[in-house]
Amino acid sequence: MSITPEDKSKLMKDYATHEGDTGSPEVQIAILSSRIATLTEHFKVHAKDNHGRRGLLKMVAQRRKLLDYVKGKDEARYQSLIQRLGLRR
Repeated sequence: MSITPEDKSKLMKDYATHEGDTGSPEVQIAILSSRIATLTEHFKVHAKDNHGRRGLLKMVAQRRKLLDYVKGKDEARYQSLIQRLGLRR
């Protein structure tokens, strides 16, 4: 139900803004997006998992906050990020 450490380190490497970057908003958003996609697949099988759904909604809200932060700081960076992740906006 969660992403593997290998997947996480690959996402960190792909979305890092500089060498050794593990916590920039881009990396956090990429990791959250991966976890959200995994949980979305989980709910196709387990439709009544309401405890898990609450966690999904919290992740979506956190990602939204981070995206709003990036958009406020740098619009071009935001557009690039949502393009790379394939998010609707």
